[in-house]
Amino acid sequence: PLVDDIRQADEDNPNGYFEFEKVKKLVEDNSWLDAASGKCVKIISALLQTLPPQYHYKIIFMDRNLQEVLASQRQMLIHRGASNEHVADDILASLFTRHLQEINAWLPAQAHIEVLHVDYGCLVHTPMAVIPGINAFLGGKLDQNRMAGVVDPSLHRQRPKGAPALPSV
Repeated sequence: PLVDDIRQADEDNPNGYFEFEKVKKLVEDNSWLDAASGKCVKIISALLQTLPPQYHYKIIFMDRNLQEVLASQRQMLIHRGASNEHVADDILASLFTRHLQEINAWLPAQAHIEVLHVDYGCLVHTPMAVIPGINAFLGGKLDQNRMAGVVDPSLHRQRPKGAPALPSV
């Protein structure tokens, strides 16, 4: 992964964030993309449309339960002592759902982008059901057992009330 370790591990992500700070400024500066060739880079969906078309991208799009995402964000705000009362969850959910619909409609029309959608819950709880597809998408040369070995289901802490302990595969 292309990371800079600026954002350190904390109680929300004890194994770290695996982020590259320059990604946040992708709109203003994409000069680092040459150095990213052959590496994985964590990019939020809101920035995908700013990726320049002169490169070819393989995107692993993590599909995650929206209520989990909102709960996770809320918990991180609490841990940082920030207010989490800015926008109601139902409004955020509606905005994010619309954004995902737009991105998922845009992606197939991009000749320079290949996409593999991965169900986050399945990956976390039954990694070997998902990892062979990821490996094939990325060329088939990865150590699948090593990949599965880094998955830690105990870190899947933010799930909606009443959600099943394990997703169906």
